[in-house]
Amino acid sequence: MVMELRQLEYFLAVAEEASFTRAAERVRVAQPGVSAQIRRLERELGAELLDRSGRTVRLTEAGEAVLPYARAALAAVAGARLAVEELTGLLRGRVAVGTVTAHGVDLPGLLAAFHRDHPGVEITLTTATTDRLLDDLRGGRLDAAIVSIGEDTPPGVEIHVVEEQPIVAAVAPGHELAGREVVPLAELRGHALICLPPGTGVRARLDEACAACGFAPRIAFEAADPGMLARLAAHGLGVAVLPRVVAEAHADRLCVVRIDPPALRGRLAFAWRASGPVSPAARALIARARAVPVHSAA
Repeated sequence: MVMELRQLEYFLAVAEEASFTRAAERVRVAQPGVSAQIRRLERELGAELLDRSGRTVRLTEAGEAVLPYARAALAAVAGARLAVEELTGLLRGRVAVGTVTAHGVDLPGLLAAFHRDHPGVEITLTTATTDRLLDDLRGGRLDAAIVSIGEDTPPGVEIHVVEEQPIVAAVAPGHELAGREVVPLAELRGHALICLPPGTGVRARLDEACAACGFAPRIAFEAADPGMLARLAAHGLGVAVLPRVVAEAHADRLCVVRIDPPALRGRLAFAWRASGPVSPAARALIARARAVPVHSAA
């Protein structure tokens, strides 16, 4: 039997993503290539590992049995590479970074400076919601990420806060809230709100605050692009709930209103896995990220 590591890698990706398409994107290989390699693995093992009959791909009983061994084999290879890198002191390899879509952190500058110092390290960057980024950090698919969080540190990660930003309401000049300096959160109960989707930090802060006030927010529009939210609000379609830095970037066509009480605030943080193997390259990037000063907006 000739079993290749890439077959195990592709199998693990499909098992965790429950999708050949998402798995192919994750391993950066065309979907037919992923399918072909897993078929080869199944032929070598003499059993189907994946149930492809439904909308999502599921593990068969044989697949469930193989999964922990696939994880262990890939972890062993990663550990061997790490041991060699530690021994030789070479800073090379790959660092996978993730980020939420809108923030004021100079991530391109940080990555460019890191690349200048360590040109042998391949850097990849992806964008996703905070929930997805945290899952990828805990699962070892990312080495570091910029996430939007509340007051508590999410489980399984360590953080370095780089930005604290008020979350505000933004409305068109003709809206009934325009011209006001502050609006009580409870007053937003009756308004159509425009916000980021579930899984994002801003949405989590809004949902938590509204629940504490005894109501669920009425979300009329949601989009992953904060700029789109601002444009929807500028057309009078509702009250956009945004980080202040985003709302003020559209101040030429939006009125910014502070929300109180409670004062809604979001925190942007660099996050990384709290336990498990960390490559020297990832440690170097994390150390650089931890040196970024905290920016706090009143």
